[in-house]
Amino acid sequence: MTDGRGSRAIGAYWDAAASSFDDEPDHGLRAAGTREAWVRRIREWLPAGPVEVLDVGCGTGSLAELVAADGHRVTGVDLAPRMVARARAKLAAAGLPGRFLVGDAGAPPVREGSFDVVLCRHLVWTLPEPERALDAWVRLLRPGGRLVLVEGRWREAGGRAEPYVAGAGRLPWDGGVGAEQLAAAVRPLVARLRIVPLSGETELWGGPVTDERYALVADR
Repeated sequence: MTDGRGSRAIGAYWDAAASSFDDEPDHGLRAAGTREAWVRRIREWLPAGPVEVLDVGCGTGSLAELVAADGHRVTGVDLAPRMVARARAKLAAAGLPGRFLVGDAGAPPVREGSFDVVLCRHLVWTLPEPERALDAWVRLLRPGGRLVLVEGRWREAGGRAEPYVAGAGRLPWDGGVGAEQLAAAVRPLVARLRIVPLSGETELWGGPVTDERYALVADR
């Protein structure tokens, strides 16, 4: 999964998923209650603005839209061109500014030290070298910047609902990563961090979940 073919396969998978991605309640944030739940959490995790925010693995731009609506300056990066196209269209339809780039979220095509916040949701399990990506994200932060990772262990009770790309079983964190394991990887890179449990917050997910979900909030 570390060669170019692996990256192309991952990009193609998410390109194919782009048209239906927002059908999931916590992806499209179409329900008012789900959207407001994410607004509240984003406001808790991000510093008072406006600040420069990088949304890595931005998908269709749902979180980027919330960030921009709160007055922050947002840049999104995603490997899948169709995801990026939908993110651009989403913010344009809302009349909000945003910059979106097609690129590897594990090594974003942006300058080091140029962001106040790096935001990432449900991405690290897809990365061939997640610990290398974490180091890269921290280096993108300005001094005192913040890393916000919304992660978990997906569908632990019944396995993934559909197969991922060929070879995904070799990904280091295939199926997600637990809070303690992710904290152990991030802790040497930052000054402090905290874990916010999210499994019980049904409004965030559009209903109850049985797997581990959390946010890791870390300051450089």
